Amino acid sequence: MATTRRFVPLLGCGFFVFCLWGLFTLSRSWTQMKVSQAVGLGELVATPSPTPSGHWNISEAPKQPFAPRPQFIAGIPRPDGHEYTKTLVIPRTTYEDTSWTDFEIPGWETAVYVVDDPSAALHPPKNKGHEVMVYLSYIIEHYDELPEIVAFMHSHQFGWHNDDLLDGNAATILQRLRPERVIREGYMNLRCGWGPGCPDWLHPGTLEEDETKQEEILLARSWGEIFPDEPIPDVLAQPCCAQFAVSRERIQAIPRARFVFYRDWVLRTQLSDYISGRIWEYLWHVIFTGQNVVCPKEHVCFCDGYGICFGGEDEYNAYRNMDSEREGYEDELKRWRSRAAVIEAARRRGTLGEKSHLTVPEPGRDVELEELISHQGELKEELLLNATIRGQDANARALEAGFW
Repeated sequence: MATTRRFVPLLGCGFFVFCLWGLFTLSRSWTQMKVSQAVGLGELVATPSPTPSGHWNISEAPKQPFAPRPQFIAGIPRPDGHEYTKTLVIPRTTYEDTSWTDFEIPGWETAVYVVDDPSAALHPPKNKGHEVMVYLSYIIEHYDELPEIVAFMHSHQFGWHNDDLLDGNAATILQRLRPERVIREGYMNLRCGWGPGCPDWLHPGTLEEDETKQEEILLARSWGEIFPDEPIPDVLAQPCCAQFAVSRERIQAIPRARFVFYRDWVLRTQLSDYISGRIWEYLWHVIFTGQNVVCPKEHVCFCDGYGICFGGEDEYNAYRNMDSEREGYEDELKRWRSRAAVIEAARRRGTLGEKSHLTVPEPGRDVELEELISHQGELKEELLLNATIRGQDANARALEAGFW
C-alpha cells in the first residue's frame, strides 16, 4: 500500500505535464491555422513546410482571383453571303414609341423590354439603372440561346448621340452595321465619334466633382464592388452612350453567373438610378474587351463598321473640317446681314450720313458667301457618296482598316 501511495503523486505530475504539452500543441496549430487563413471565401492555404535542405519555404500560395478577366480572342467572320442571326435589345417605358423597329430594320429580331409594366411579355425584375437592367436581364435570360449578334440600343430612333454621318438615325446604324466587324472584334460601340468619351474621359480616383460627369467621383467605390480583384484604373474611356453590339462568342466567354452578379449589384446599390446607369455607361467595354480604354480611330470605325471609307485618316479629317469651314461662312453671312439691317434701319430714320460710324458691309459679299456655303454642301455630299461607294470594296475596307 505504501508503494502505491508513492506512485500516485508521480502519476498526477505526469498527467499534468501531458495536459500542458497538449494545450501547447493545440495552441500552436491554431495560431498557424489563423496565419494560413485565406482572405475571401474561407479556404485554408497549406502551411509552408520545411524544404529538403531544412530551411523554411516562406513563399505564399498565389491568391486565386474572385473573377478573373476572360482571355478574349478575335472572332472569325462567316463566308461572304452568310445571313447572321441578329437581335436588337431595347428598353422602353409605356409611353415611348418603338414602332420604328417593326419596319425600318429588316433582318433584325427585336426584344423590347417594357421597364415600367410588370405584366409585359418582356420586363426587367426592377426598373432601376436605366438601360443596364434590361441589357443584363436579356443576357441572363437568353444566355444559352443567343443569336450570333446582339445590339443594345435606346428606344428612340433619332438622337444626338447617334453619329451625324449616319443621319443621327438608329435605323441607319443597324442597316449599315457590318456584322463582320462585330464578329471579329467581339464588341463594337455603335458610336464612332469620340466626343464625348474619348480619348481620356473618366478618372475614377478624382476627388473633385465635375457636373458634366457626376458619376466620376463615385466610380472608385463602385469599381471595387463590381471588380473586386481589379486595381482601380487611372482612366476609363470609350465613345458614349451605352449603345453597342456584341457577338455571341464574346458574351459566352463570360460565365452567366458573372452577369447575375452584375445585375445583383445594380439591384442592391444605394446609388441613384441616374448615377448607377451613368457608371455602367463606361463599364461595358471593360467587361467585353478587358480593356479600360477602347477608342478606335473614327475613320476605321466608319469604314470597317459601316462601309463608309474616305480613303484614310487625312481624307476623313478633311471631310470633317468642311463643317468648320461652312460654319465660318455661315457666321460671316449672319454678321453681314446684321450690319446690312442696321444700315437700312438708319437710312429709313434719316440718320445715315457722312459722319455715321456704322460699318457698311461689303457689297455683294452676301451672294459670294451663299455660293460658298452651297458649294461646301454639294462637295460634302459628293465626298460622302464616294466614301459610301468605296466602302463597298472589300479591298478598300481592308486597306483603310489597316488589315493590309
